[in-house]
Amino acid sequence: MPRILIAGLGSIGVRHLKNLLQLGVEDILLLRTKNEPIQEAPHLPVFTNLEEALKQKPDAIIISTPTSHHLNIALPAVKAGCHLFMEKPLSHTWEGVETLLSIAKEKKIIGMIGFDMHFDPGLRKVHQLINYGSIGRITSIQAQVGQYLPDWHPWEDYRKGVSARIDTGGGVILDLIHEIDYVTWLLGEAQEVMSMNGHVSNLEIETEDTAAIVIRFKNNAIGTINLDYIQRTLSRSCRIVGEEGTILWDLINQKVSWFLAADKIWHEFSYSGFQRNDRFVTEMKHFLDCLQGDNQPEVNLESGSQSLKIALAAKESGKTGKVVALQ
Repeated sequence: MPRILIAGLGSIGVRHLKNLLQLGVEDILLLRTKNEPIQEAPHLPVFTNLEEALKQKPDAIIISTPTSHHLNIALPAVKAGCHLFMEKPLSHTWEGVETLLSIAKEKKIIGMIGFDMHFDPGLRKVHQLINYGSIGRITSIQAQVGQYLPDWHPWEDYRKGVSARIDTGGGVILDLIHEIDYVTWLLGEAQEVMSMNGHVSNLEIETEDTAAIVIRFKNNAIGTINLDYIQRTLSRSCRIVGEEGTILWDLINQKVSWFLAADKIWHEFSYSGFQRNDRFVTEMKHFLDCLQGDNQPEVNLESGSQSLKIALAAKESGKTGKVVALQ
């Protein structure tokens, strides 16, 4: 089993730690701001200095710090030869991204971005249906997600969390970048982006709490993505329209439905009983398989950079009111 360094022990970092232990990984190092053992695994060594932690020669690093710190950790890590698992999004700006991609390519680094929705059985079914050409040429996709921000981490003051602050890379566009990632996974590369977004609620935050993003894909399909911190119950779904049918995915009800013009009936795939953490366990097992040479990352650094590019274009469009062409 590899030696793995976890940088950042907030809720997602602790989740990855527990899942690694469950998967039988025992050689784990922790990097955190406090020089204190973590309650969930008090036997594991703790470092407060990245350079000292990297001297222990970890095979890979999991970066689960606030978004604005990602590249400050990732760049020294890949220079040291560490393989990389980075929580989404890759960063909050484009600065340093191309340097990271270049070094990772030069050093043959295995790099993966934590877009766990790729491991949801429902979305995988949708991807399969599209690849089979089940609904013909796709013309549009509509994706949406929303949940009331104070309910995300009820044990802490949402006004002090990373989502509420500009300097940590918060806001719905980067926080909920999963939708940007999976619509491009399903439909391919984006060509141009426009958006209206802003802080439109009474939430006491600095960042945008609502965003409507329109994407024209290179295959000429049109996508709309609606994101918010407002909905009082979690909602996550998408609709894909093709010339020969329609696909509906509903995460909350754990169901995929699709209508085919050929037989004029609705079909259904249900995966009730699948737990949220099952995605993260499968995702981490996949990363471990990649480290052992048994697989290639489901979402590599290049793919993660493309999702970031779309998110940044949406932010730019929201400020300028203009369509942003992607290179």
